[in-house]
Amino acid sequence: MTSIITADIINSQKRSPSIWMDGLKKVLNRFGTTPKQWEIYRGDEFQLEVNNPEDSLLVAFHIKAYLKTVQLDVRISIGFGDKTYVADTISENNGSAFVRSGLLFDTLKQQKNNLAIQTSDAAFDEEINLMLRLAMTFMDSWLVQSSEFALVTLENPTLSQEEIGLLLHINQAAVSRRRTRAKFDLVMDLERYFRKKIKTIDL
Repeated sequence: MTSIITADIINSQKRSPSIWMDGLKKVLNRFGTTPKQWEIYRGDEFQLEVNNPEDSLLVAFHIKAYLKTVQLDVRISIGFGDKTYVADTISENNGSAFVRSGLLFDTLKQQKNNLAIQTSDAAFDEEINLMLRLAMTFMDSWLVQSSEFALVTLENPTLSQEEIGLLLHINQAAVSRRRTRAKFDLVMDLERYFRKKIKTIDL
């Protein structure tokens, strides 16, 4: 079983690719190699295979946090299932995870929704996607400072607030304020809930 992220950068034409492309590649390289596990295509769309489905929402949050630091946003669908055909590039692979991710992605613009998942369990999908829509009401509005805090914290989950402050060149009180503004504890509560529930589903 695997999970496939299909995504595009919202309003990418408003920012030069020189501002965000290298950073996006750096983020994607944390989770796999190109073109086997990820590819960027048509300029601002990309796919990424997350081999451990439990990690997929955390990866999606990581991608979103990075793009918000450069004043962009991202539309992400995550499909869960199998991989029945393996090629040299991710775009040529096939299986239920790829089909679900692609079909769901095609619906996101109509729904005006920036993050959704699809598994084989419709009841779970309905529940978690409602939670994700609620989370997007504030994550879509993250400003650069909140996004920088989220990105550094996601990349360094074992660091204390003081250590995060050193990386961001701010004091501990400012770190705490950014954590609160980003509603980061709520974001991580959602991630942990998803991680627990996805283990119980026959993808």
